[in-house]
Amino acid sequence: MLEAMSAREAGHFIGLRGELRMNEPMARHVTWRAGGTADRSYAPADLADLAAFLRQLPRGEALLFVGLGSNLLVRSGGFRGTAVLMHSPKSHPDLVGGRVYAEAAVASPKVARFAATHGLAGAEFLAGIPGTVGGALAMNAGCYGGETWRIVDKVLTIDRSGSLHTRVPQDYRIGYRHCALASGDEEWFAAAWFRLPPGDGGVSRERIRLFLKRRIAAQPLQLPNAGSVFRNPPGDHAARLIEACGLKGLARGGARISEQHANFIVNPKGAARASDIEWLIETVRATVLEKTGVALVSEVHIVGEA
Repeated sequence: MLEAMSAREAGHFIGLRGELRMNEPMARHVTWRAGGTADRSYAPADLADLAAFLRQLPRGEALLFVGLGSNLLVRSGGFRGTAVLMHSPKSHPDLVGGRVYAEAAVASPKVARFAATHGLAGAEFLAGIPGTVGGALAMNAGCYGGETWRIVDKVLTIDRSGSLHTRVPQDYRIGYRHCALASGDEEWFAAAWFRLPPGDGGVSRERIRLFLKRRIAAQPLQLPNAGSVFRNPPGDHAARLIEACGLKGLARGGARISEQHANFIVNPKGAARASDIEWLIETVRATVLEKTGVALVSEVHIVGEA
């Protein structure tokens, strides 16, 4: 197990332009506002800076790439490694060769609005994805009938050595809320090109408005949450099953299953521990399986030590 770098060891990095921090509280970087610390974190200035950082990391260093942290829980014992913080409010989409290009650090709703502004259709659903492009690619995020990889033309990835690779959808095993490189190589998403047909910008903007109105009405967005906790099983909805089992409002510590939407766990006062949230996830899974025979699959990526 690697030990955390000391301040002196951190100074051995050369030529970095981003921000390196030690013992970073991950509650600052996940939407649940709960969880332990990472031994260190790095917020790269851009892709070239990220490559320089990765090239200088010790071999075998545990890495956790984090966007908006909307499907992530870091256990209270923390993450023994480096969290790479990939959300950049300054990053914006662009038009490149007739495709919408967005780096992994771009928030997904920005892509939806950018496409609509430029008269391109098919990306409206991304307005309802509370994460970054990198996260949407990693889990094939979707809502309102759309899925991320249906509109992907190609992607740019980065490996542990800092080398960049261009990949196409055929290089991946893609499914419902799942995406994995078929070769098994360890790479992280750096950017994507989205292939979108011409459309009516006004119609797209109206679709985005309606999607967001539905989201606000149905989900507890005013409270810290991580979006849908469980995948919908085939032909059913996780929220319906959880509610049918009488689990709405079940609480532990500062965490609670939302009364508004049963597939959400909320942290109303910001006092929940990661262990409280994980206990609710496992309790819901076990209860639904016992009472309905359905094995719910979590969308939440849980890392770190208890």
